[in-house]
Amino acid sequence: MEKIGLDIVGLSYSQTQSGAYALVLGEQEGKRRLPIIIGGFEAQAIAIELEDMTPSRPLTHDLFKSFAESFDIKIDEVIIYNLMEGIFHAKLVCEKEGKQIEIDTRTSDAVALAVRFKCPIYTYEFILKEAGIVLEEETASESSNEPSKKVPAIKKEKKGIASLKISELQDKLQNAIDQEDYEEASRIRDEIKKRSETSN
Repeated sequence: MEKIGLDIVGLSYSQTQSGAYALVLGEQEGKRRLPIIIGGFEAQAIAIELEDMTPSRPLTHDLFKSFAESFDIKIDEVIIYNLMEGIFHAKLVCEKEGKQIEIDTRTSDAVALAVRFKCPIYTYEFILKEAGIVLEEETASESSNEPSKKVPAIKKEKKGIASLKISELQDKLQNAIDQEDYEEASRIRDEIKKRSETSN
């Protein structure tokens, strides 16, 4: 299968899961976004490296990097290779003395290590097709010379989406995408998918 490159495009506090964060990966040559819910510790580990901060004591991912480098192990790439029951599965593709080894890992840990080793992150088309969110074309204000303004996230009702019609869910999904609230969009997308599966 052909690999599709991803970049980190966002990391924000989850509005629906206490203590969780939404990591948003973006397709390098397209408009699709892949929202992934991760824990607070992993979000902190990713943010610290992205902001080029140095903690007073090494975090677990920093320790792993030092350990790997001490034994001449490189991480060549990270691949998000599967999605099962809403859970993303990833692996580290490592190299030592010319031998390639694949190590299974949580996606959040894989991304935290990818930013430290400065290695690429990939996924496959079937994952983006199933879990990706497609962004609409740029709005008129974004395509003009005016500076783009982010619309503040609207506080949403966490309950009740199960009682909405499919057409209402699709409207809410588009609204969440327009607001760049990918974590909420992911939740609505999963509800639409669940209904389409039960109706088949």
